[in-house]
Amino acid sequence: MPAGQKLKILRNGRNITVREVEQASRRIADVKGDKRFCISNGWLAQLENGDSEPSIWKLFSLSVIYHANLLDLLLLLYNIDVNDKEKYGPVADPYLTQLLSKNGNGQAFSVMSSSEDKSVTSLNEGQPANGEDCPGHIKYGHLGLTDFTMYPMIRPTALLKIDTSQNKLVTGAWRNEYERPIYFIELRRDTYACGWCELQGNQLLIIPHQSSAASVRRFIFPREAGIVGRVVGYSTSCIDVRAGV
Repeated sequence: MPAGQKLKILRNGRNITVREVEQASRRIADVKGDKRFCISNGWLAQLENGDSEPSIWKLFSLSVIYHANLLDLLLLLYNIDVNDKEKYGPVADPYLTQLLSKNGNGQAFSVMSSSEDKSVTSLNEGQPANGEDCPGHIKYGHLGLTDFTMYPMIRPTALLKIDTSQNKLVTGAWRNEYERPIYFIELRRDTYACGWCELQGNQLLIIPHQSSAASVRRFIFPREAGIVGRVVGYSTSCIDVRAGV
């Protein structure tokens, strides 16, 4: 159904005529001191017929008159869901390691999985793309295209599963590199990292894989870096994907 018709259904549901919408919007415009909030009955008829698009000022007036949420009207008329903001952040700025906010349905994870530009080490608080149920302490991450810290064990663009309940560094011996705990780290500059970790005094060391060209990085703990959780699973490509390719 076209958006204009849906808007008409909203108006009819409120049992309001287009003339009454115009009168109500004029009162809003008068109080605002801005005629852009005013909606003429002719313009509203065009909108409902799909021949016009509302400005943000008129959309505000409609939300007030129809007792509708302004964000719902944005979704209805423009297919803009403000909850999409975080999931498209990695697409807009693909070379940052960053967190993806929870959206409850795994869409952010799905976008990163299907995007052609998988350049972000990121984290999704919610369900994976396949719709599986996941406990609240499980998050899903995406290793950035420029993050070679754990290469070749975990290659850039890998998908990560992080257990946030395991956010304390584990010390001790391990028999091989696969048993050594890998952590997802939040840096205090709105960036993130993934790697082995050691704590030396008040310094947190992010240790790269021995075959990686990456260097050890040091951060004051916990002022400059904190542990989000332990990487308890990952899927990684068997083919190298390099930046700029």
